[in-house]
Amino acid sequence: MIGIVDYQAGNLTSVGRALAYLGIPYVISSDPEVLEKCERIIFPGVGAAKSAMENLKAQGLDEFLKQAFADGIPILGICLGMQIIMDYSEEDGGTETLGLIPGFVKRFPTPLVYGDEVLKVPHMGWNSVEWLREHPVFSGLDPDYEYYFVHSYFVQPKDEGIICGVTFHGINFPSAIVYKNLVAVQFHPEKSGNPGLRILQNFSRWVP
Repeated sequence: MIGIVDYQAGNLTSVGRALAYLGIPYVISSDPEVLEKCERIIFPGVGAAKSAMENLKAQGLDEFLKQAFADGIPILGICLGMQIIMDYSEEDGGTETLGLIPGFVKRFPTPLVYGDEVLKVPHMGWNSVEWLREHPVFSGLDPDYEYYFVHSYFVQPKDEGIICGVTFHGINFPSAIVYKNLVAVQFHPEKSGNPGLRILQNFSRWVP
């Protein structure tokens, strides 16, 4: 059973539908006691860091996630769920986040200029990932695959060795990281077609 963390930060049903399509049992819950019974955790999210942290703390989900990580439970962070596992985010004037991984979150520079072109922020739409090293959750992915992104901020982990994939949007930014029992992606696998489904399938079988 995979537990999907519900902290009022985005459409969790799309993640659930993707798992249902793959035949993977899941539950969507904001109750730590329910999630504690799950073998794996997906931590998705869209929205702002400050309100996300407020919701997590109000429901006791911040401490649940810290304990799940410490206990070695496989965790997959998606989009905002990738960002707030860091120590700190520039968003909302500065927000202290979960601190599962040393590092911070910064906004794309504005204007974001590449050559003669001013690129849009947020970075929205399909883009590729350059995989820097192999990992079981990202196995079997064609390097030409593209994934669906919607974000204005990106992570900067203190240890660059945990960066597994990078994406270019005016600048190179980390789009996939792996650390111990935690994997996180800036794109939305549940909205990325067959490559995204492959990642979710791989995660459901991954033994850190």
